[in-house]
Amino acid sequence: MKDPRLKQSQRIGAKVELDKNTRTPKLTAKLVLKDGNIFEGKLFGAQRSVAGEVVFNTGMVGYPETLTDPSYKGQILVMTYPLVGNYGIPEMDDISKLQRFFESDRVQIQALIVSEESENYSHWNAFQSLDEWLKEFGVPGIYGIDTRRLTKILREHGTMLGKVEIEKQKVEYYNPDIDNLISKVTVQQVEQHGSGKKRILLVDCGCKKSILQNLIDRNVSVLRVPYDYNVDKEDYDGVLLSNGPGNPVVYKQLVASARKLIQKQVPTLGICMGHQILSLAAGAKTYKLKYGHRSQNQPVKEVDGNKCYVTSQNHSFAVDTKSLPRGYEPWFENLNDYSNEGMRHEKLPFRSVQFHPEAAPGPVDTGFIFDEFLKDVK
Repeated sequence: MKDPRLKQSQRIGAKVELDKNTRTPKLTAKLVLKDGNIFEGKLFGAQRSVAGEVVFNTGMVGYPETLTDPSYKGQILVMTYPLVGNYGIPEMDDISKLQRFFESDRVQIQALIVSEESENYSHWNAFQSLDEWLKEFGVPGIYGIDTRRLTKILREHGTMLGKVEIEKQKVEYYNPDIDNLISKVTVQQVEQHGSGKKRILLVDCGCKKSILQNLIDRNVSVLRVPYDYNVDKEDYDGVLLSNGPGNPVVYKQLVASARKLIQKQVPTLGICMGHQILSLAAGAKTYKLKYGHRSQNQPVKEVDGNKCYVTSQNHSFAVDTKSLPRGYEPWFENLNDYSNEGMRHEKLPFRSVQFHPEAAPGPVDTGFIFDEFLKDVK
């Protein structure tokens, strides 16, 4: 019997893809790049049009952690690994708790672009499909496009603005680099975690839950505060400036707070965005990378030694090593493009890294960064 929901043109010729749950024809969606390139595929996840910056990640696994990383706020994420969703999504049973597999309490990306979306997932811990999860948080996805060609365009011409559009839903291009994205992902109220003797002020710029978990695991007391919190208000032994989304030069108030920490010689660790903020506060400059670093296999090397590490990274901007002021030295460098991956003061307790020592997802080779920081904390 003919399905009355199908158009006549759909009943003749090519096979029509149906939604697994509703059994209705899947919608066509387009990824429109600012340079004029258009990629057409099938929609999954939420049925809505969105805009943002189109970036790519070369990781093979870890998509639940990746998609919940607040550093992706404002970005349309392209996964270069062709098959995504094959092990499903674990249950987010209590978003107030620190859970494995999730770095925040929601999907943070604007949209997801994949070559093939696996509807039939299989894992002992799976609760729902990737499609169902994206629908839950209002995030659209496109599958069935040539992500290899798309990634080559982004690699050769740099990340660019784009939009995911479905029929009759038009949107304008959106540039996240000029927006205060941190205000959308930071905690709204002060949170207390742990009960150790050392007191750490965690400035939440879009903090991944694994950073907080690493501090708690090291038996410290953590006060997690919003990014615009008055750092003079509390008594603490050290400060951690977390990761977060956007362009670091937008956050002048945050840079001013970091400058106060330097003036007071408070032991401080910066991670990712925190590295850029601390470097700006010290007097260095930042710049935008052509296509950023987003993967779990970025090689970095200690500048003053021969040790190399495999790291997890997610950032668009970098610190200009040559702009580091007197007294500061480069700590790590990227072995792919030799961009800066860390800095520290020669004598005072200030250090920061561009990569993610907490991993999640990825290797935990650089977990010692937290230990080095806590050695500075008296």
